[in-house]
Amino acid sequence: MEYIALTGIADSLIEVLKKHHLRTLEIRSPQNFVGVLGLNAGDSVLLTSTSLQDLTDGTQGLIAKVVQKQISVHSVVSSNNLYIEEREAISARIQLQCKCMARVKNVISSELGKPVRVEAREISCYEAR
Repeated sequence: MEYIALTGIADSLIEVLKKHHLRTLEIRSPQNFVGVLGLNAGDSVLLTSTSLQDLTDGTQGLIAKVVQKQISVHSVVSSNNLYIEEREAISARIQLQCKCMARVKNVISSELGKPVRVEAREISCYEAR
């Protein structure tokens, strides 16, 4: 099945999601943010601790269902007598529900500025490689 992949997710966060089944993540990395923009509630997504550059066939990850998605913009204004500086940061919060473990069969697309798309299959806990 084809999934949008979020890469470079901390192993500890993946373990917490496995144990607690429902968690909210805040996504700030540009490549993962682009991936989240392509998701809607009810979609499935593949999370992996592997970096985008190292994502290959056989990479293991976790498939999760998107329960909620929220995009937010944070503005910060600072000034002194000489200038006013305004900065904005955009982030996405997605609430995920753990479904199963998976292994990447094929990396379909990993272009910069586009969602990372992979073909993956579910794996059983007893399946070893």
